[in-house]
Amino acid sequence: MKKPTGTPEIVFLEQETMGPSVDLFRPSLPHRWTSYDKTAPEALVDRLAGAEIAVVNKARIGADALQSLPDLKFIAVAATGYDNIDIHACRARGITVSNVRDYAIDTVPEHVFALILALSKNLTGYRQGVIAGKWQESGQFCYFSHDIRALRDARLAIFGGGAIGKAVGRIGASFGMDVVFAGRKGETAELEKPYIPFDEAIETADVLSMHAPLNSKTHDLIAKPEFARMKRPIIINCGRGGLINEDALVHALENGLVAGAGIDVLTREPPGDDNPLLAVAARDDVIITPHIAWASNAARQEVWRQVVEAIEAFAAGSPVRVLT
Repeated sequence: MKKPTGTPEIVFLEQETMGPSVDLFRPSLPHRWTSYDKTAPEALVDRLAGAEIAVVNKARIGADALQSLPDLKFIAVAATGYDNIDIHACRARGITVSNVRDYAIDTVPEHVFALILALSKNLTGYRQGVIAGKWQESGQFCYFSHDIRALRDARLAIFGGGAIGKAVGRIGASFGMDVVFAGRKGETAELEKPYIPFDEAIETADVLSMHAPLNSKTHDLIAKPEFARMKRPIIINCGRGGLINEDALVHALENGLVAGAGIDVLTREPPGDDNPLLAVAARDDVIITPHIAWASNAARQEVWRQVVEAIEAFAAGSPVRVLT
């Protein structure tokens, strides 16, 4: 581990990612501070030149950039996911990397169930029906235009058994759902309840909720072969965009292979105009939110508290939540 100096230069590359209403208080140690609202990839090296400590959220710091940053000693990731950081290159250069953890253990599960409830009750479709005058035209005290699903006894299959996945499971159980956790794809070892084989989870779930980390083994975890074996579930992704193949999801929606999709994360954020999900975003059975499941005021403040804690701990020689 590289040792910090007495007065390190700290650079925050993406202050805008913290959003409004967050007290961005500074570390208590002597330091020099520079922050930028956002940082384009081509500006990253220039902005980190001379910095010992970098604070990043989604900015990508790869091996090539690290070669040009000899002074960098510590990276504080203002997120749990760290696939934007070349951990192996950091390890080779003696750069410590820390992330934040468990800050969204309430807000993400709440968002998951906001999506599950909205889609299972088809709230978007019914709201649009009222706006369009369909209920008024029906002549009945109620107007049936979309399926309405109950959650009790429905199977909720959770992909990813970390703190957030477990919290989603607890909420599901409170609704009387049959909560199971999917095993790893291709795994053949016998599993203990509530874990079931990946294939069984795909084939029997009424609701799928994605909470696995994104890596080479989980990229496109759900794609056309998986959609083809499903029984028209609602699918929720508040994990990472790359867990679900977006073209395959569009195909599944258009061919009735899923009953609905609630998506908070995309493979590229913000999405380009060519993102296939934008073409189906106006469907009644699709809800896309702009990566805000994690972003309650309390959760964002906790992220920042942990970032500052990590900086102070590193400066004191006792780094916390170390990834390298």
